[in-house]
Amino acid sequence: MGTPAFAAVSLTALLESGNRPIAVFTNPDRRAGRGRPVRYSPVKEVALREGLELFQPPTLSGPSLPDEIRAMRPDAIVVVAYGKILPAELLEIPPLGCINVHASILPRHRGASPIAHAILAGDLTTGITTIRMDRGVDTGPVYMKREVAVPDGATTESLGSLLAPLGGDLLIATLRGLEASVLEAVPQKTEGVTMAPKLSSKDGLLDFTMPAEVLERRVRAFHPWPGTYFKNNGATIKVLRAEVGGKVQSGMEPGEIQTADGFLIACGDGRFLRLLEVQRQGRRAMAAADFLRGFNVDLRES
Repeated sequence: MGTPAFAAVSLTALLESGNRPIAVFTNPDRRAGRGRPVRYSPVKEVALREGLELFQPPTLSGPSLPDEIRAMRPDAIVVVAYGKILPAELLEIPPLGCINVHASILPRHRGASPIAHAILAGDLTTGITTIRMDRGVDTGPVYMKREVAVPDGATTESLGSLLAPLGGDLLIATLRGLEASVLEAVPQKTEGVTMAPKLSSKDGLLDFTMPAEVLERRVRAFHPWPGTYFKNNGATIKVLRAEVGGKVQSGMEPGEIQTADGFLIACGDGRFLRLLEVQRQGRRAMAAADFLRGFNVDLRES
């Protein structure tokens, strides 16, 4: 059970290891992009390519679904970034349990967006945890963990690409340990719990009363979705890349813009956020210097 590219890597790892799933569950198709064409999830693309039985229920709360899954007689149910909560009845079906591949070192960053929240928090390390799912949100006992350093300048996209193969490897190791009856789940620690709730499009609006370092992290954490942006001179300007700049001039207020030495926006900690790549809504992405040559920026406030 999974939906995005991160989950598709684990599905591919299962297939390459000789563990062919009885069935694959992914979210329903959605429309996105210019012209709103129907887009398949990355997990669905792998399932179709490999000829796997595919299910796309809009919800898991249907009364007949537990019986349908029980009839499949699964040894285990694997959940990787599915985007849905499993009903308690499903958790009890497979003898090896329901195994979740989670992109953090639990109990840190429980929830739907662990990779983004690791970047938001400025974490130096993160990783993958496999757990036996229970009725809580990422609260189940831990099977295995593997930690990695967060690269400088990592975005949610790039860090996800780094973690995805690790998730596939740890999933296979977990399944093999369970099949051999040599792996026990250990309860999570009670200290160090943090939450990583699902992101919203509203999260992308930059608040320049925040410190420049925090805003730079938000630019990276919200790439590619929901993206970050601000309003200026009647236009929505997306910020694709940015860095922390120098100290602001005396008297400048948060949100004021300086363009004498790049595209700089004053922040709440008295430092600039230097924009490196931006995109006006409906236009192509471009270097900030090129953008300034073609757009009349209101320097007074953003």
